[in-house]
Amino acid sequence: MAQAETGNIVTINFTGTLEDGTVFDSTLEDLECSEDACCEDGCCDDECEDDECGCGGHESGPMTFKLGEEILFPQIDAAIVGMTPGEKKIVKIAAADAFGEYDKERVFSVPRSELPEDLIPEVGDELSLSNEDDEELDVVVLAADENQVTFDANHPLAGEDVTFEIELVSIQ
Repeated sequence: MAQAETGNIVTINFTGTLEDGTVFDSTLEDLECSEDACCEDGCCDDECEDDECGCGGHESGPMTFKLGEEILFPQIDAAIVGMTPGEKKIVKIAAADAFGEYDKERVFSVPRSELPEDLIPEVGDELSLSNEDDEELDVVVLAADENQVTFDANHPLAGEDVTFEIELVSIQ
């Protein structure tokens, strides 16, 4: 039976979980969507554009990609090399190598006077801020009062160790 090699087009199923068992991404179609998922009616579909919501921002179903292009994480590519279709593996990735460690320096406050007047941020809002060079920074509102707004620019999964259960479906 053929083994996956770097450069092959492979199709996999995977489920990504946090240490407490929370599923943050999966290709499995029978994954139950939670009530607080980002997508309408509490369930994700192929129109979701939020990569952070837990539905992965993609349709359910196996993912096909060129092995070696690190579409997910390099540790997953490395694990797939040598696998045969139908084989499953579990890959654990430390926070520093996944979404990064949580960095308190990426939390900052901005005086309300420096924000657009029509922006009325509420705690939990996910926004993209841009500077005068049109560089964008994705943030979450941590606090907001009449004088200032506090933002967190860390990835939502920063500081989290993650585990991926992968199954090699096919090699093209």
